[in-house]
Amino acid sequence: MIHELPELRNRTHVFRDRHHAGEVLARMLEGMRLAGVRILAIPAGGVPVAAAMAQALGFPLDVAVVSKVTPSWNSEVGYGAVAFDGRVRLDGWKRAGLGVDEREVQEGIDRTVAKVRRRVESLRQGLGPLVVPGDTVVLVDDGLASGLTMATAVEALRDAGAARIIVAVPTGAGSSVKRLAGLADEVCCANVRTGWSFAVADAYETWSDVGDETLLQIMGRHRTSSSR
Repeated sequence: MIHELPELRNRTHVFRDRHHAGEVLARMLEGMRLAGVRILAIPAGGVPVAAAMAQALGFPLDVAVVSKVTPSWNSEVGYGAVAFDGRVRLDGWKRAGLGVDEREVQEGIDRTVAKVRRRVESLRQGLGPLVVPGDTVVLVDDGLASGLTMATAVEALRDAGAARIIVAVPTGAGSSVKRLAGLADEVCCANVRTGWSFAVADAYETWSDVGDETLLQIMGRHRTSSSR
C-alpha cells in the first residue's frame, strides 16, 4: 500500500529542510495508528529526517546502515548498495550505463564495505541487535531515487527478522515508489514525482550533505533524551 499527500504530487521545493520533511512524515504516520514500532534511519541523509519523526512520535530511533556503491569519479550516482549485514547488490544495467569495469566494481565495493563497517561501529557501538524477530520498523531515508539502496535495506531487515516494514521517505520517484511497495508492507511518500528526471534535492529549499560528525551529534542527542 502507498500513502502519499496528493497536494504535494509533482511539486518541487515543498520542504524547508530535512527536519521539516520529518515532521510532515510524522503527521502522516500519526494517521496510521502505529504502536510499538522502531524508526530506523539510513545514513546519512535519512538520519535528520528520522530524528524529527522520532521526536514528534516518541518512537525509539536507530540506524540501518546501507550505502550505495558509486564509481570513483562520481559519488552521487550509484550502481549498487552494501547493507549492514555485508550483503552486496549491484544493478547491472546502471553499471553498464556508467561504463564501470570489473576492477572499478571491486574497488567500489571495497570502499563501500569499509564505509558501512565504519558507520556501524561509530553509530551502533555497544548496542544490541538492530531488530528482534517479529519487530515492526519504519525505515527512513531523505528520498527515493532509483530505490536500490532502500530495497537492499528492506531485504536485509526481512532476513534479520522484521515482520512488518514501513518505508517512509519525504520524496520519491513514482516508479521507485511503486517498486518498493512490492517489497515493503507499506510505503509512505509525501511528495511523489513522476517524469523523466528526478533529484531528491529538488524537494528541498535547503539541501546539503550530512557529515559523519553531524550523524554522531544527532544520534547522541536522541539517545541522551531517550534515556531520561
